[in-house]
Amino acid sequence: MGDAGGLLDEITHPALLIPGPVDFDKAVLKAMSSDAEFHLGTSFVNVFGEVLSMLRRFFQTTNPESQPFVLSGSGTLGWDLVAANLVEAGEHVLILHTGYFADCFKECCDNYEINVTEIKAPIGHRPQLDEIEAALWERPYKIIQLTHVDTSTGVRIPLQPLVQLVRRVFPSTLVVVDGVCSVGCEEIAFDDWDLDVVMSATQKAVGCPAGLSIMMCSSRAMKVFDSRRSKPPSYYANLAKWLPVMRTYEARRLGYFATERFNQHAQASAKVKQAVGEMGLQQIAQDPEDQAHALTAMYLPEGLAPIDILPRLLQRGVILAGGLHKDLLTRCIRFGHMGVCVTHEQRDDIDRGIAALRVVLDEVMREKGQVGAHSS
Repeated sequence: MGDAGGLLDEITHPALLIPGPVDFDKAVLKAMSSDAEFHLGTSFVNVFGEVLSMLRRFFQTTNPESQPFVLSGSGTLGWDLVAANLVEAGEHVLILHTGYFADCFKECCDNYEINVTEIKAPIGHRPQLDEIEAALWERPYKIIQLTHVDTSTGVRIPLQPLVQLVRRVFPSTLVVVDGVCSVGCEEIAFDDWDLDVVMSATQKAVGCPAGLSIMMCSSRAMKVFDSRRSKPPSYYANLAKWLPVMRTYEARRLGYFATERFNQHAQASAKVKQAVGEMGLQQIAQDPEDQAHALTAMYLPEGLAPIDILPRLLQRGVILAGGLHKDLLTRCIRFGHMGVCVTHEQRDDIDRGIAALRVVLDEVMREKGQVGAHSS
């Protein structure tokens, strides 16, 4: 029947251009085909320890008191880890709302009886620094939480000016970043930007299958955890159980640096955004500074819905995503550009996606008698 690698080479499948999960490099698939290993065996200990050490380079931290975590779970586990360990019942959290995932984190906080204040921006925008500063002066917040890139809107929040503001107004407030859709394609300088927590997962720009929750915590965050007055109200999402495991497994540091990867994602993003602009499509994220490198979320022309576009794209071997935000479900589509479709030099997924979208959009517009509503 031939080897699995040869079979994989022969398989053709649609270009998976959604905001995650992403397609995988064949090297990842090959690595996954290895035999199961004893989790306390030398081989696994070395590999897992290397992963933890490389995460420090990946997040750009050299502080030995920063702590990486890799746990079996999804990105959602990161919310539980933060809410259960870094905040206690009755304390205050400030959430910067740019879309669907801010609602999710609020719900997580509600489960732990945490007091939540939200700053909600209009769809396609982000909370402004003056609004955030006014909120910070109102009361001491244990953490300020944001979704770095919200995949329901494609809005990105610049991290550096936000952290500078927090450190000026209330230095002890922890800056917590949901980086599920930004880690691996947006630069995150953990030390230089003085971040406290970045949580992510493996199935997006990291380029691996779903199933692992990744988190980097600063020494400031770990001191907050150490000074808790009560036990974390979770069994699995309890850092006290995982901290000795992470420290035991981390054995050595090997070289890895991701600046080139960030540049590749920025270039792919610019290419897609230029193309959809030429098609006459408006991005949901209005300000170019707020537009994510991981995806492009765009409004469809008046009278068109995702159901008019997505099935035809699939027929042409391209998969884009529909809306996720409750107010955008029937009005937008989302073009994901992260992971192997960007970093693999011999893949043309992005070009195929742009070409297919241009053709399908033109077809549908002609059928609906809206020729000329967009440029080709």
